[in-house]
Amino acid sequence: MLDPSSNSPSVDLNADAGESFGSWRKGSDEALIPHLSSINVACGAHAGDPSTMRTTVRHALQHGVAIGAHPGYPDLEGFGRREMSMTSHELADHVMTQLGALDAIARSEGATLRHVKPHGAMHHRMVHDDEAADAVAAAIAAFNPNLIFFGLAGPAGEVMCQAAERHGLRLVAEAFPDRGYLADGRLAPRSLSGAVIDDPNRIAERAVQVVTTGQLGTLDGGTLTLRPRTLCLHGDGHTVVEAAAALRAALHREGVTVQAP
Repeated sequence: MLDPSSNSPSVDLNADAGESFGSWRKGSDEALIPHLSSINVACGAHAGDPSTMRTTVRHALQHGVAIGAHPGYPDLEGFGRREMSMTSHELADHVMTQLGALDAIARSEGATLRHVKPHGAMHHRMVHDDEAADAVAAAIAAFNPNLIFFGLAGPAGEVMCQAAERHGLRLVAEAFPDRGYLADGRLAPRSLSGAVIDDPNRIAERAVQVVTTGQLGTLDGGTLTLRPRTLCLHGDGHTVVEAAAALRAALHREGVTVQAP
């Protein structure tokens, strides 16, 4: 929702990037990144590899885009979208390792990590599992307490956002204009009709709606109250570049500036 105290309303636009691995290409990072204000870079667990991380960081630097880490489960085969049975200690160690890998590459390029946004099944687990959310937040804070935490906006994000706040992390609430929502504020499972939105104009309309009114429709016809400070587009969507361009143009028409937090 727009900040009424600001003379120049703004919102961040982020997307997942760097999700190619070896000879396997995923996403259109080079075309997408210029439309963004922040990127979430895969750290080699659910996707990405060291060379892809470096290339992605360089693209972000070239276009003045803020760089964040996108840690996920070590699940290349399932793209990090399958739940894994990991203890809180294991979860924290995997997150810490991924942050360290991306941070090392970013520093070598003269860049600084700005935020962290958990990926896929890890993100969904943090929505309902207090112990997991606390473990991830603690790992981020131990690594660098100045990192911004991107957490799900609305009632469904309460557990993960409270965990971030307990560990002193600055919180930025996030909404997903390219995903359908359930009535309780969770993202709809991808198996449900309407869970993934591909139409760039529809994505842009939803982005404007949630930024300017603080509301977004759900799959059952209801309405959620959300107050996001960042919007996320999924980098593996086949219309993501067109959606990012349409979204920015639509926000510009509403007088909203797109910029990193």
